[in-house]
Amino acid sequence: MSKLWGGRFTKETNQLVEEFTASISFDQQLAKEDIEGSMAHVTMLGECGIIPTEDAETIKKGLQTILAKVEKGEVQFQVEHEDIHMNIEKLLIDEIGPVGGKLHTGRSRNDQVATDMHLYLRHKTEEFIQLLTNVQKAFLQQASENVDTILPGYTHLQRAQPVSFGHHLMAYFWMFERDKERLQDSLKRVNMLPLGAGALAGTTFPINRERVAELLHFETVYPNSMDAVSDRDFILEFLSIASILMTHISRLSEELVIWSSQEFQFIELDDSFCTGSSIMPQKKNPDVPELLRAKTGRVYGNLIGLLTVLKGLPLAYNKDMQEDKEGMLDTVATLDGSLRLLAPMIETMQVNKDKMKRAVKEDYSNATDIADYLVTKGLPFREAHEVIGKIVLYSIQHKKFLLELKIEEYQQFSPLFEEDIYPILEPEHVVAARNSLGGTAPNQVRAQLKLAYEKLAK
Repeated sequence: MSKLWGGRFTKETNQLVEEFTASISFDQQLAKEDIEGSMAHVTMLGECGIIPTEDAETIKKGLQTILAKVEKGEVQFQVEHEDIHMNIEKLLIDEIGPVGGKLHTGRSRNDQVATDMHLYLRHKTEEFIQLLTNVQKAFLQQASENVDTILPGYTHLQRAQPVSFGHHLMAYFWMFERDKERLQDSLKRVNMLPLGAGALAGTTFPINRERVAELLHFETVYPNSMDAVSDRDFILEFLSIASILMTHISRLSEELVIWSSQEFQFIELDDSFCTGSSIMPQKKNPDVPELLRAKTGRVYGNLIGLLTVLKGLPLAYNKDMQEDKEGMLDTVATLDGSLRLLAPMIETMQVNKDKMKRAVKEDYSNATDIADYLVTKGLPFREAHEVIGKIVLYSIQHKKFLLELKIEEYQQFSPLFEEDIYPILEPEHVVAARNSLGGTAPNQVRAQLKLAYEKLAK
């Protein structure tokens, strides 16, 4: 079958070349955006008198018919037509006749494909912002219910200081808030229209790019036609943001895996987000967070892949840039699935408050508060630090925790110790004492929650 661009060629394309260079297997996901962009383009062509108004209307009706078929799954795209743009144009010509060939007046596949991806990423970015909001709501719900729940806080995965579990969960809320802000900011660069740039140098037709931008709700147009068709910064930015976001999801997933283990038992994930073993009937495996942790790697790979594709390309368009889509589409699918799973998994997570409380009573994470106690008694912090180090060593050697030591034992290390040391060592007091702005004290966590709710309300 002859190509729509085949006039200059004397031979049919080798079948292997067709299969190797075709992108329709994946860029068919851009069908809606391709038609959306074409509708705006042909509207402008008609308004500017570049094609007759009646032809523009005929083309628009034909495109609407094709869109309806696409949405119903009634369209079979063909490899011999290479990509979504040529497939749609062939379908249009089949639908309304030769007048469909006027659609491509004043544009190239180079500016067309760039426009499709701008539209696609705008739609997906807006969806991800909402999905992230749903995830944040799940964290707010759990954090609100666990302001007074205490668990060990860790550094180096060693117990450090007791913290509010609500405070711990809110750390992820703010990570996702930054991710959301990055997505929102990226829309400024996504909302730029490349259409009208032609293949690389613009067009001889008296087009109105601003009108197309208006119809497609773009904030601005690319001021340079070569940059318009060769720019993939907006995809790189999306992949970068997605990589940071998946890093946050992966860190959370690691904690969920650890916390749900027999060794910790701090939480239990709902059965609907776990699987069993084919041989060990007692197993409840945290497969969802494990897969979320693993899928982070493929998102990183998509970012590095596109950076590598672009790093040596001269201006303007090169066929290499066809490789921009699969990684982007894969990242969109990965992010979409991850965020849709994350919110309900966090919402349904059971918190084992008693297990957490026992954990903070059976460690030495209140040691810093003894040092602070001695400082209030007049001892320099460095000297207090050394005294407490010796007390912890003594406690370990005698298989006791700090609350189990008698006052006489404390006084072996410093005469400054009195009976008032014991209330200070209670986990509730240790947590409440961290009352600095952004600290883990319950009233600070509640203030943080109030700020978070206000942010979501905006």
